[in-house]
Amino acid sequence: MCTLTLNRPDKLNALTPGSFVALRAHLDAIASDESVQCVVLAGAGRSFCAGHDLEAIASGERAPSRHFEPETVDALEALPQPTIARLHGHCFTGGLELALACDLLVAATSTKIGDTHGQWGLVPIWGMSVRLPERVGRSMAKQLMFTSRRIDGTTAAEIGLVDVAVPDDELDVTVERLAAEILKNSPGTNRRVKRLIADRDDRTRTEALIHERALPYGVPEDMAERMGRG
Repeated sequence: MCTLTLNRPDKLNALTPGSFVALRAHLDAIASDESVQCVVLAGAGRSFCAGHDLEAIASGERAPSRHFEPETVDALEALPQPTIARLHGHCFTGGLELALACDLLVAATSTKIGDTHGQWGLVPIWGMSVRLPERVGRSMAKQLMFTSRRIDGTTAAEIGLVDVAVPDDELDVTVERLAAEILKNSPGTNRRVKRLIADRDDRTRTEALIHERALPYGVPEDMAERMGRG
């Protein structure tokens, strides 16, 4: 298992262009590292991530290319390994967009979660308008985005925004337990199942069924080796 930690605790891990440069480097390395079988995205200190650092925007700090930040969020979503977002404290706007790119979201019940683009007169470009409706449905996504409403972890679990919400003091053990369950499975199977589910979005149901059985996914290499040894 690999843990990526947003590490600007004095700024509640607010995201800057530099944050994305560092994150992209780690994601690129992890994507090709077959020894990594599960990735946890976490935040240092009191919060997961308070969103985009508006001071960095105002100061003129820029990413290496125009779409570097959203492409980095896409790279997180495209990691071949299962990913878990560990949410606590604040998870706002850009931080929520990062979390939504993960496969599974686990939150402390006290976590404050929300999309505040509208509060600041901004329009999402890191995937909120696509991934949030996929998680909670169009109507609920509109409610959250139109109002900039903050909800707690318990409410987020009730509407399907996060997969599970647990008391704050149980967050770490819950994430560790979930990761341990993932690590017990064939990493080859997990990678290929993740790819199949992602590929489903670009196919009709019939095409997806044909695609599933047409590819040589019956026995991934790591399981083939185990079976051969047995």
